[in-house]
Amino acid sequence: MRYLIVGLGNVGEEYSRTRHNIGFMILDAWAQASDICFEPERYGSIATVSHKGRTLYLLKPSTYMNLSGKAVRYWMRKLHLSNEQILVICDDLNLPSGTVRLRRGGSDGGHNGLKNIEECLGSRDYARIRVGIGSDFDRGQQIDYVLSPLTDSQKEELDKISAKVIQGCKDFVLLGVERAMNILNIRKK
Repeated sequence: MRYLIVGLGNVGEEYSRTRHNIGFMILDAWAQASDICFEPERYGSIATVSHKGRTLYLLKPSTYMNLSGKAVRYWMRKLHLSNEQILVICDDLNLPSGTVRLRRGGSDGGHNGLKNIEECLGSRDYARIRVGIGSDFDRGQQIDYVLSPLTDSQKEELDKISAKVIQGCKDFVLLGVERAMNILNIRKK
Protein backbone atom coordinates (compact mmCIF):
# COMPACT_ATOMS: atom_id res chain seq x y z
CA MET A 1 0.00 0.00 0.00
CA ARG A 2 1.04 3.56 -0.74
CA TYR A 3 0.09 6.71 1.12
CA LEU A 4 0.56 10.43 0.66
CA ILE A 5 1.36 12.32 3.86
CA VAL A 6 1.09 16.06 3.22
CA GLY A 7 2.55 18.69 5.53
CA LEU A 8 1.11 22.13 4.88
CA GLY A 9 3.22 25.25 4.93
CA ASN A 10 4.68 28.05 2.85
CA VAL A 11 7.97 27.86 0.98
CA GLY A 12 10.69 30.39 1.70
CA GLU A 13 13.03 31.16 4.54
CA GLU A 14 10.79 33.94 5.87
CA TYR A 15 8.11 31.32 6.67
CA SER A 16 10.33 28.45 7.78
CA ARG A 17 9.75 28.66 11.57
CA THR A 18 6.26 30.18 11.61
CA ARG A 19 3.17 28.65 13.17
CA HIS A 20 1.60 28.18 9.73
CA ASN A 21 4.51 25.88 8.76
CA ILE A 22 3.88 23.24 11.43
CA GLY A 23 3.18 20.66 8.70
CA PHE A 24 6.53 21.31 7.01
CA MET A 25 8.40 21.23 10.32
CA ILE A 26 6.89 17.87 11.30
CA LEU A 27 7.78 16.30 7.94
CA ASP A 28 11.30 17.75 8.23
CA ALA A 29 11.64 16.11 11.67
CA TRP A 30 10.43 12.80 10.20
CA ALA A 31 12.90 13.00 7.32
CA GLN A 32 15.76 13.80 9.67
CA ALA A 33 14.85 10.92 12.01
CA SER A 34 14.61 8.56 9.01
CA ASP A 35 17.84 9.83 7.41
CA ILE A 36 16.09 10.69 4.16
CA CYS A 37 16.08 13.88 2.09
CA PHE A 38 13.38 15.80 0.30
CA GLU A 39 13.83 16.17 -3.44
CA PRO A 40 12.27 19.00 -5.43
CA GLU A 41 9.57 17.69 -7.75
CA ARG A 42 6.55 19.13 -9.50
CA TYR A 43 4.40 21.17 -7.10
CA GLY A 44 6.49 20.30 -4.06
CA SER A 45 9.31 18.46 -2.38
CA ILE A 46 8.95 14.71 -1.88
CA ALA A 47 10.66 12.20 0.37
CA THR A 48 9.83 8.52 0.49
CA VAL A 49 9.90 6.40 3.61
CA SER A 50 8.92 2.77 4.14
CA HIS A 51 7.06 1.55 7.20
CA LYS A 52 6.20 -2.13 7.71
CA GLY A 53 5.60 -2.85 4.05
CA ARG A 54 3.92 0.46 3.27
CA THR A 55 5.40 3.23 1.15
CA LEU A 56 4.77 6.71 2.44
CA TYR A 57 5.33 9.72 0.21
CA LEU A 58 5.96 12.80 2.35
CA LEU A 59 4.94 15.94 0.46
CA LYS A 60 5.70 19.57 1.24
CA PRO A 61 3.75 21.53 -1.41
CA SER A 62 5.57 24.39 -3.12
CA THR A 63 2.29 26.01 -4.15
CA TYR A 64 2.02 28.07 -0.95
CA MET A 65 -0.63 27.38 1.66
CA ASN A 66 -3.65 28.81 -0.12
CA LEU A 67 -3.07 26.65 -3.23
CA SER A 68 -2.09 23.39 -1.49
CA GLY A 69 -4.90 21.50 -3.18
CA LYS A 70 -3.20 21.77 -6.56
CA ALA A 71 -0.17 19.83 -5.27
CA VAL A 72 -2.29 17.28 -3.40
CA ARG A 73 -4.48 16.61 -6.44
CA TYR A 74 -1.44 16.28 -8.73
CA TRP A 75 0.36 13.78 -6.47
CA MET A 76 -2.78 11.78 -5.77
CA ARG A 77 -3.31 11.36 -9.52
CA LYS A 78 0.36 10.65 -10.21
CA LEU A 79 0.48 7.95 -7.52
CA HIS A 80 -3.05 6.65 -8.28
CA LEU A 81 -4.26 7.20 -4.72
CA SER A 82 -7.75 7.55 -3.30
CA ASN A 83 -8.85 9.99 -0.60
CA GLU A 84 -8.49 7.18 1.96
CA GLN A 85 -4.76 7.07 1.21
CA ILE A 86 -3.97 10.69 2.05
CA LEU A 87 -3.32 12.37 5.37
CA VAL A 88 -2.81 16.13 5.72
CA ILE A 89 -0.92 17.73 8.63
CA CYS A 90 -1.66 21.38 9.39
CA ASP A 91 -1.82 24.06 12.07
CA ASP A 92 -5.11 24.90 13.78
CA LEU A 93 -6.05 28.15 15.51
CA ASN A 94 -9.13 26.52 17.06
CA LEU A 95 -7.10 24.08 19.19
CA PRO A 96 -5.01 25.04 22.22
CA SER A 97 -1.28 25.15 21.55
CA GLY A 98 0.21 21.66 21.52
CA THR A 99 -3.09 19.80 21.11
CA VAL A 100 -3.12 17.20 18.33
CA ARG A 101 -6.31 15.87 16.69
CA LEU A 102 -6.79 13.33 13.91
CA ARG A 103 -10.08 13.44 12.01
CA ARG A 104 -11.43 11.46 9.08
CA GLY A 105 -12.88 14.54 7.40
CA GLY A 106 -14.92 17.58 8.30
CA SER A 107 -14.85 21.29 7.73
CA ASP A 108 -11.79 23.33 6.89
CA GLY A 109 -12.26 25.28 10.16
CA GLY A 110 -11.28 28.49 8.35
CA HIS A 111 -7.91 27.04 7.26
CA ASN A 112 -7.22 28.20 3.69
CA GLY A 113 -4.94 25.26 2.90
CA LEU A 114 -7.66 22.75 3.84
CA LYS A 115 -10.25 24.84 2.02
CA ASN A 116 -8.22 24.68 -1.20
CA ILE A 117 -7.64 20.94 -0.86
CA GLU A 118 -11.40 20.45 -0.49
CA GLU A 119 -12.02 22.59 -3.59
CA CYS A 120 -9.45 20.71 -5.68
CA LEU A 121 -10.55 17.25 -4.55
CA GLY A 122 -14.25 18.08 -4.57
CA SER A 123 -14.52 16.44 -1.17
CA ARG A 124 -13.98 16.95 2.55
CA ASP A 125 -13.51 13.22 2.96
CA TYR A 126 -9.80 12.90 3.65
CA ALA A 127 -7.92 12.48 6.92
CA ARG A 128 -6.13 15.34 8.59
CA ILE A 129 -4.05 15.83 11.69
CA ARG A 130 -4.56 19.27 13.13
CA VAL A 131 -1.90 20.68 15.46
CA GLY A 132 -3.10 23.39 17.80
CA ILE A 133 -1.27 26.71 17.74
CA GLY A 134 -3.73 28.55 19.97
CA SER A 135 -5.40 31.84 19.26
CA ASP A 136 -3.48 34.33 21.35
CA PHE A 137 -3.99 37.35 19.08
CA ASP A 138 -6.15 40.45 18.93
CA ARG A 139 -9.10 40.75 16.58
CA GLY A 140 -7.91 41.27 13.01
CA GLN A 141 -4.39 39.98 13.74
CA GLN A 142 -4.89 36.37 12.65
CA ILE A 143 -2.60 36.57 9.61
CA ASP A 144 0.20 38.19 11.60
CA TYR A 145 -0.20 35.53 14.29
CA VAL A 146 -0.01 32.47 12.01
CA LEU A 147 2.88 33.97 10.03
CA SER A 148 4.91 34.82 13.14
CA PRO A 149 7.58 32.52 14.60
CA LEU A 150 6.79 29.89 17.20
CA THR A 151 7.23 31.04 20.77
CA ASP A 152 10.09 29.58 22.81
CA SER A 153 7.68 27.24 24.62
CA GLN A 154 6.17 26.11 21.30
CA LYS A 155 9.67 25.41 19.94
CA GLU A 156 10.42 23.29 23.02
CA GLU A 157 7.15 21.38 22.54
CA LEU A 158 7.73 20.79 18.84
CA ASP A 159 9.90 17.66 19.27
CA LYS A 160 7.24 15.95 21.39
CA ILE A 161 4.45 17.07 19.08
CA SER A 162 6.38 15.89 16.01
CA ALA A 163 6.94 12.46 17.56
CA LYS A 164 3.21 12.17 18.37
CA VAL A 165 2.15 13.21 14.89
CA ILE A 166 4.65 10.91 13.17
CA GLN A 167 3.42 7.99 15.26
CA GLY A 168 -0.14 8.99 14.43
CA CYS A 169 0.71 8.85 10.72
CA LYS A 170 2.24 5.40 11.15
CA ASP A 171 -0.85 4.22 13.04
CA PHE A 172 -3.04 5.66 10.27
CA VAL A 173 -1.31 3.60 7.57
CA LEU A 174 -1.14 0.41 9.66
CA LEU A 175 -4.41 0.47 11.61
CA GLY A 176 -6.73 2.76 9.66
CA VAL A 177 -8.14 6.13 10.54
CA GLU A 178 -10.62 5.04 13.23
CA ARG A 179 -8.12 3.13 15.35
CA ALA A 180 -5.45 5.76 14.80
CA MET A 181 -7.91 8.41 16.00
CA ASN A 182 -8.63 6.41 19.15
CA ILE A 183 -4.92 6.22 19.92
CA LEU A 184 -3.75 9.71 18.94
CA ASN A 185 -6.70 11.74 20.19
CA ILE A 186 -6.50 10.41 23.75
CA ARG A 187 -2.72 10.46 24.07
CA LYS A 188 -1.53 12.91 26.68
CA LYS A 189 1.09 15.60 26.02
